Amino acid sequence: MKKLYRSSYDKMLGGVFGGLGEYLEVDSTILRLTYVLLTAFTALLPGIIGYIIAVIIIPSHPGYPGSE
Repeated sequence: MKKLYRSSYDKMLGGVFGGLGEYLEVDSTILRLTYVLLTAFTALLPGIIGYIIAVIIIPSHPGYPGSE
């Protein structure tokens, strides 16, 4: 069973989209670009708050150095 973790090596800020890209087997750059465009064209605050909540809720990958 696959589990969703924040990436410790493919990250820009919190590793959320790096981990999501690994989980969905999609390039994390596409996910980041989609997120930025959706956040910019809708309302900025819900997208930013959603990202912060994801950083708090999604655990770091246990197999990489620097994971919590």
